[in-house]
Amino acid sequence: MAKIVVADDDVDIRELVEFKLASMGHEIVAVADGAAAVDACRAEHPDLAVLDVMMPGVSGLDAVRTIRADAVLGSLPVILLTARAQESDVETGLSSGADEYITKPFSPRDLAARVDQLLERAAGRGQASRG
Repeated sequence: MAKIVVADDDVDIRELVEFKLASMGHEIVAVADGAAAVDACRAEHPDLAVLDVMMPGVSGLDAVRTIRADAVLGSLPVILLTARAQESDVETGLSSGADEYITKPFSPRDLAARVDQLLERAAGRGQASRG
């Protein structure tokens, strides 16, 4: 399946996301902050990243902006998973470059569906550019 970087400073949520996505057959690289997420993306070349917004040091928003500015990682699908649910927070998250914005508490089933959708879209773009 896919390789996915998961970044959340809350170990319980990180492990829940890791468990759900691994049970779907994905390979998970789990980290605790935004800087580690960017490093993991550069080292692992994942198919997707799931990032918390509010993390110590480098936030998920800053991590998305760094990923989008990177020539190699720029098209990496990114899901922001966060407790920040105000409309302005969603707009900020999406304008920072995230492909999806999921608010906590979240349904693991919904997360799984959105991961599948993003991976399918990314695969379609890859085939179109090769086609």
